[in-house]
Amino acid sequence: MASTDGYPGGFVWGVSTSAYQIEGAVTEDGRGRSVWDTFCARPGKVADGGSGAVACDHYHRYREDVASMRELGVDAYRFSIAWPRVLPGGTGEVNAAGLDFYDRLVDELCEAGITPVPTLFHWDTPQALEDRGGWLVRDTAYRFADYAATVAGRLGDRVDQWITINEPREVTLLGYALGVHAPGRAGMFEALPAAHHQLLGHGLAVQALRSAGAGQVGIAVSHSPTWSAGPGAEDTGAAESFDTLNNWLFADPVLTGAYPSDFAGLMPVQEGDLAAIGARLDWYGVNYYNPTRVGAGAGGPAELDGVAVPGGLPFSFPPIEDVPHTGFGWPVVPGGLTEMLLSLRERYADRLPPVMITENGCSYADVPDADGRIRDRRRIDYLEGHLAAMRDAMDKGVDVRGYFLWSLLDNFEWAAGFEQRFGLMHVDYPSQARTPKDSFHWYARHIAGSRG
Repeated sequence: MASTDGYPGGFVWGVSTSAYQIEGAVTEDGRGRSVWDTFCARPGKVADGGSGAVACDHYHRYREDVASMRELGVDAYRFSIAWPRVLPGGTGEVNAAGLDFYDRLVDELCEAGITPVPTLFHWDTPQALEDRGGWLVRDTAYRFADYAATVAGRLGDRVDQWITINEPREVTLLGYALGVHAPGRAGMFEALPAAHHQLLGHGLAVQALRSAGAGQVGIAVSHSPTWSAGPGAEDTGAAESFDTLNNWLFADPVLTGAYPSDFAGLMPVQEGDLAAIGARLDWYGVNYYNPTRVGAGAGGPAELDGVAVPGGLPFSFPPIEDVPHTGFGWPVVPGGLTEMLLSLRERYADRLPPVMITENGCSYADVPDADGRIRDRRRIDYLEGHLAAMRDAMDKGVDVRGYFLWSLLDNFEWAAGFEQRFGLMHVDYPSQARTPKDSFHWYARHIAGSRG
């Protein structure tokens, strides 16, 4: 059964958030400290000196936010569970009050007719585990599997769809290799164990979730087409190397059970690891924002997707010009989503499960006009373009089953603080007042129209 707007019956419309970016209440009800609490306390690490200590106060306002999602008309809500809220020390004694919060949130969603789709890890590693080595040590993967089993044991009677880990690439590169995100380690290629141990944690969590009766399990991986800065051998070689690091280092082991050959000998693989990492998934989550232009390394500091990275890299990142840019400076290239989805299908063929777009969105600093209305036309244009690009990939045979827009709310945007606004709803942080933007109403109409 097809809808009137080119979407198959059962296509899932949703919105995404993450715990540290919206919940706040970081010292309440027994929550432990996360690496982002620690990172934000270091002077100069966050652009505006902000933190997720209060964020959007979703911990206290979740009922209001669920009511907004019901008004929006979404089928599903992708949120993340804060590991240190459930297990303050990362392992050991369970914090009942932390699980109670997610229990209440899931109940509220179910009562609103919205499918809960929790992500177990969206970057907020318990600081207690980081103090023991974090994702650089193998034990963290086992602790993550235990945490997955704990959460599934409490919520699994109402939650059928799960995401294990969100964007292991960013945690590895930005958090452990370059030090510009939490935990702030700058180990360069010594960060590679963090990649493997996150993927191992994913595989072990899949096993734990299946054992708990989970019906659908996936992972959310960021992807962006890599464009060579020029036709010369140095630039094309750099682009190919970065493409492997950027796209295939994480997708290949999940979807094929093997690392790309350039990295296979560098990863701390033990017997059985790749079989666990490559376990069957019910769907594969793609986070897409923009392509990346890559050339041979210039030696000096650079900027990648609005994040300053130190010198010494074998890559340069020339800007993509002659296209619009978001408030974050990211190029707006809807066709890059089509390109990426087709590349995934070409590379993995029948090993690629059905795809969910688990993140896609844009930051613009639109504020209320004198009449209180937020006319964010640029966000609407962005969404129109990217949804058309997604449909183009679907028309060309990619099995896309759903789309989760980033994000429901303006929120704490990691090292960028509160300067970037990705939300369908404007948040006035001093008062915590939420105001739907024009894009909120546009998305609601689009969802309703897609159902015929």
